[in-house]
Amino acid sequence: MSLRRRVTIVIAVAVAVAIAVCAGASWLIVRDQMRDQLIESLEQFPVRDDQVAQALARCGQEDRDQPWDPSGRGWQLVRSDGSICQGGSSALDPLPEERALCSSAGPPVVRDGILRGHYQTPVIAQTRAFEPGTALTVFRSTREMDTSLRVLGLVLAGVCAAGVLGAALTGRSLARTALRPVASLTGTVEHVARTEDLEIRIPVDGKDEIARLGAAFNTMTSALAASRDRQRQLVSDAGHELRTPLTSLRTNIDLLLRSENTGRPLEAEAKRRLLVSVKEQFEEMSSLIADLLELSRNAETAGASTEVEFQDVVSAAVDRARRRGPGLVFDVELSPWRVCGDVRGLQRAAVNILDNAVKFSPEGGTVTVRLRDGELTVRDEGPGIADEELPHVFERFWRSPAARSLPGSGLGLAIVAQGVRAADGRVSLASGPDGGTTVTVVLPGSAA
Repeated sequence: MSLRRRVTIVIAVAVAVAIAVCAGASWLIVRDQMRDQLIESLEQFPVRDDQVAQALARCGQEDRDQPWDPSGRGWQLVRSDGSICQGGSSALDPLPEERALCSSAGPPVVRDGILRGHYQTPVIAQTRAFEPGTALTVFRSTREMDTSLRVLGLVLAGVCAAGVLGAALTGRSLARTALRPVASLTGTVEHVARTEDLEIRIPVDGKDEIARLGAAFNTMTSALAASRDRQRQLVSDAGHELRTPLTSLRTNIDLLLRSENTGRPLEAEAKRRLLVSVKEQFEEMSSLIADLLELSRNAETAGASTEVEFQDVVSAAVDRARRRGPGLVFDVELSPWRVCGDVRGLQRAAVNILDNAVKFSPEGGTVTVRLRDGELTVRDEGPGIADEELPHVFERFWRSPAARSLPGSGLGLAIVAQGVRAADGRVSLASGPDGGTTVTVVLPGSAA
């Protein structure tokens, strides 16, 4: 069953129940009011003394030709022995509580009954103490009331049926109107699934749940489109970067094979240089692939955040840098700082920053490392970076002209930026007027 049909049914059922409850309550209220009016008319029923005397005189003489009041009203006297006066064919058999009123006064007895005899008329009766040994019962036909109630019931049933039908039609219209944005969203999702067109957007109007759903879908498709663009760019850049070492590897290997196949082996020194070149190219490709995997892994685990003692992460990265740069001096001051982020991404970011400092520092140079109030600065004494190159330093596969002759994939600072952003921090890079490069990382957190 479609959502539109379910909404229509729910609205129709809700309206039907509400109308039925209102109709039933109205019918009961009208019935009680009509009954109260009948009882009130019985209390005002006039019985003359001469009528009572005649009834007592004829008591026990059943008169089947006694006329019936066209208004449906009548009366009778009840004695303690159960005999009825002024009853005839229209007598109402007394109840024990009504006979008890003949011997002692008490509250009137009101009840429904049917006149015995050929009339078989439904009535409402009231019996009250009249004189010692006698009680007076007055009654009135309820046929008129019953007829009115039946007519009222039929009218209310018709109103209920019309209300349910109208509610169903209205519910269908409301469901169609209310679910039109959902239908539009469904069509858009089906279009995206069919065409993989992530540029499509849903018009968002208002601030209700449907508008929020549409805005969330637009945000999702934008994120998917950006992710796809980054993936395509990464594949394109990786293919471009891998093309050169692969070409060089194939050339060197072809040279080795040709020398062996032609029976003219290369000189030992030339062969050694060729094999060293092949090894270096393999190492370059391995580094590139490792960096690509690191970028992919960081993107997948960006949401896995834990508390990290950042000073310990930086200290471990400094120890590693000391082993890689034994001829350098490291000036280190680290203050405690606890952050919330991906520990692997932060470790990789710190290692890459210090590896760059070691790579570009001259022999005997000093690498200054400071961590104060969540701000990490790493400064080397290398050649620095030109101002026009600074906007590109965090781009994937970008390498400055001065660094292209050095080993590396051009992904180190991109990994740094990704790891810092995952911890809600920011990173910047600047060159001093006398050379040297300063990398600044600011991470939100608190002192341990």
